[in-house]
Amino acid sequence: MDLINGVDSPADFRFKLCNGGMPVEKTFEDEATEEKGERARLERMSEEHKEQEQVLFLEEGKKKKLKKEAEKAQKRGVCYISRVPPGMDHVKLRQLLSQYGEIQRIYLAPQNSSSIDQVNDNNKSRKRGGGAKAQLYSEGWVEFASKSNAKRVANLLNGEQIGGKKRSQFYYDHWNIKYLSKFKWDNLTDEIAYKKAIREQKLALEISAAKRERDFYLKKVDQSRALSSIEERMKKKQKVQQESGGELSVAPQKPTVCRQFPQKKPIAERERSKPQLSKDVLAGVFGGS
Repeated sequence: MDLINGVDSPADFRFKLCNGGMPVEKTFEDEATEEKGERARLERMSEEHKEQEQVLFLEEGKKKKLKKEAEKAQKRGVCYISRVPPGMDHVKLRQLLSQYGEIQRIYLAPQNSSSIDQVNDNNKSRKRGGGAKAQLYSEGWVEFASKSNAKRVANLLNGEQIGGKKRSQFYYDHWNIKYLSKFKWDNLTDEIAYKKAIREQKLALEISAAKRERDFYLKKVDQSRALSSIEERMKKKQKVQQESGGELSVAPQKPTVCRQFPQKKPIAERERSKPQLSKDVLAGVFGGS
């Protein structure tokens, strides 16, 4: 019996049922079984409590990690490169700029196909000599670990010659770099996602328009085939009738209606029909005065 609440435990209740509802004295084995069950229940509760503590600990660790990442992101600065020299990629750009400060991420936007074809046409001689076809980029973004480093790099390199070894293909190129104030990497990813969504939407519209054109063309082709088959059958029928000596059945034609409209005379003819005075009469009238 539970001494606190005055209620029989499940084991006591079972003993009473087995003895016709009368209380039965517990044996040593019964007490050992109850103690073992109570111990197992406590162990299960402790294990569940440990699992809950582990979950809470992991959640707190994730929150702390996210908070640290957010604090680091607030300290970072982004620079914009308006022109990427032909042949320069992420690796070369990181190699050139990492000497001025720690770099976190780099994104280079590839050029469109028309610009790539134009530059490749200008570099045909290089490609004939066995040179590799370089990937071209139009613009780029570089994220520095510190805003101060990003500002310093933009002020120091903007408009300056890239330099390096004279044998480098970027030696005579110039930096076009600008620090973006209050600009975060999330803004860039949002913009890229927005442009991607617009591009996919335009592609879907173009595909739907192409499908409509295809369906219209196929419909016209089917109509043309149907008309051609009708004409062929008519020709065969006429040929058979001619060979058999029968009269050709000509389809009745609709009567043509000719409408007539009153025509106006030209202006010159109307002027000629008007009565005119002779020049002698006019000379006598005006000359006499």
